[in-house]
Amino acid sequence: MKIKSLIILAVSALVMTACGNNQNNKVEEEAPVAVAIAIDSLYVNGEALVGELIEIEGVCSHICSHSASKIFLLGETNPKALRVEAAELGSFAQECVNSVVKVQGMLREERIDEAYLQSWEQRIADKTAEQHGNGEGGCDTEKSARGETANSDEGRIADFRARIAERQQAEGKDYLSFYFVDAVSYEVVE
Repeated sequence: MKIKSLIILAVSALVMTACGNNQNNKVEEEAPVAVAIAIDSLYVNGEALVGELIEIEGVCSHICSHSASKIFLLGETNPKALRVEAAELGSFAQECVNSVVKVQGMLREERIDEAYLQSWEQRIADKTAEQHGNGEGGCDTEKSARGETANSDEGRIADFRARIAERQQAEGKDYLSFYFVDAVSYEVVE
């Protein structure tokens, strides 16, 4: 009986020690570190950072007036603004406008190709095309961020087709890339 009790105690001690060691051996997962990058650099190096957590900082030139779900940040030298979407945050505070805003988020790429343009034309024909901004031509700030100059949907589509053709000839790519950030956090820098 004594030997049986000793064996049970020894096995119990081994099990408890093994369980305790497993808990101590757990590797703590580190939070992903955002890559700090200048907004102007995204226009040159964006392709390599798509899907990465980045940190950017710039002056907020505009906030979407309908839902405050988008802001546009200016870089140091490039006149184009970078679109930042609130994503899971819901919306941005109005105090962002004309302030320096630091954002952490995932860099995303929106591609405009022929299939995208044909789908847009179909939505126009079906009268289901989404309208936002100042009339038919869309949000002036977003158009500016994309380098658009046309004032109608048809003009915008024609402009995109011309730009895609230029890029196809110059780089062999049959699409346009527009980068934006899905924000996970932001702060107004004082």
